[in-house]
Amino acid sequence: MPLFDTVVSGGLVVTAGDRVHCDIGIRGGKVVALGHELEGREMIDATGKLVLPGGVDSHVHIAQPSGNGIVMADDFETGTRSAAFGGTTTVMPFCLQEKDVPLRETLRAYHAKAEGQSYVDVSFHLIINQPNEQLLGQDLPALVEDGYTSFKIFMTYDDLKLNDRQILDVMSVARETGALVMVHAENYDAIRFMTEELEKAGKTAPRYHATSRPKVVEREATHRAISLAELVDVPVMIVHVSNREAMEQIRWAQQRGLRVFGETCTQYLVLTEDDLDGLGMEGAKYVCSPPPRDVESQEACWEGLRSGVFSVFSSDHCPYRYDDEQGKLNPRGRSSFRWVPNGIPGIGARLPILFSEGVSKGRMSLEQFVAVTAANPAKTYGLYPRKGTIAVGSDADIVVWDPTKRVVLRHEMLQDGADYTPYEGAELTGWPTLTLVRGTKVVENGELVGRKDFGAYLPRNRSPFASPASRVDL
Repeated sequence: MPLFDTVVSGGLVVTAGDRVHCDIGIRGGKVVALGHELEGREMIDATGKLVLPGGVDSHVHIAQPSGNGIVMADDFETGTRSAAFGGTTTVMPFCLQEKDVPLRETLRAYHAKAEGQSYVDVSFHLIINQPNEQLLGQDLPALVEDGYTSFKIFMTYDDLKLNDRQILDVMSVARETGALVMVHAENYDAIRFMTEELEKAGKTAPRYHATSRPKVVEREATHRAISLAELVDVPVMIVHVSNREAMEQIRWAQQRGLRVFGETCTQYLVLTEDDLDGLGMEGAKYVCSPPPRDVESQEACWEGLRSGVFSVFSSDHCPYRYDDEQGKLNPRGRSSFRWVPNGIPGIGARLPILFSEGVSKGRMSLEQFVAVTAANPAKTYGLYPRKGTIAVGSDADIVVWDPTKRVVLRHEMLQDGADYTPYEGAELTGWPTLTLVRGTKVVENGELVGRKDFGAYLPRNRSPFASPASRVDL
């Protein structure tokens, strides 16, 4: 009988497609056998536990420039550490194109921030905010060949928004190169109008952040993004969808045969706009965009996950410290919601919350859980089957879950660089007890046992979902 480096034995192994009681044999960081009575130099007993693929969080912001004296709470060390504590073994942050800096130079600097500082594996998306001739004609096509196979564009924020023509230009390059376009869909001019009207009326508390970004601005931008993508005939991923109106736009497109994909996030399942209405500046802890909505919107997002309208579930981890002049309570942020940094921490809480609220409460099956948190993100962004599943030949990214463990969530359990979690006090059922990255223990029974230089950078294949439908010949 072969001797493996490590064997995970006795657990219920679950992938997006099936579940089976078996042992997992690991050698050289890969899954090399699935069977029974396997023997390894190290034996991990998972009897009575679930054995799932490590999570793939395909939408996180780490060590990203924020401007105006604002500093993100997480670098790669703290962000990937929190990911491991929450059962995530691959994270995909964004390299932001900086003004008047060549994108390759920005990428080199971003790689330097990650080098030797990651507990789990990482891969980068690109944020495009200056689609000039050099970028569109030379840089992006070359970078796609180098494995940066997805770009994000914004329809809002002063320093990030693209107009419709610029969006079309980026989408055209994506169509030509086989890259996947991700879109933050909110109408910039409508938000600016609402913000100025609220400020004139003296309504500047954090709660009015949600008022300034009503559902209609997300619905309109989602429809417009889909329409522009249809014009160019390019697949598109609408990220962090928060409500039924926007979700229905995606479903409408999918029913028409358009290659439109959707993502939702933790905050839209368990938070509401009422959380922004705390005493003093407490509501600033929940400021993110799109904002949390209402209970009906929560149910719509659950419906989108169950029905497949949303194929990906991410954290949109975008952490700022709360009690910090470089974070939520910066001097201008105290004066108006307009200046409160947009984003909340969530990389470590993503999987436990979805497991508890979804699997434990009967809203979704284990297979659906694995699909939206691991397999589908890996497939969507060109990492499958290396990531996102437990199969012979895949990386041994494996998480052992205790499905009955009850936990009251506290910020200190998440091990990130922020000073709070918006999910403080959540009562959860189900918790990851062991996280392996490529067969190596990173977190075991709530203790960090891995090395911060273990995580590797992953160039990616083109998304299998990024091919145009060939409805138009450009």
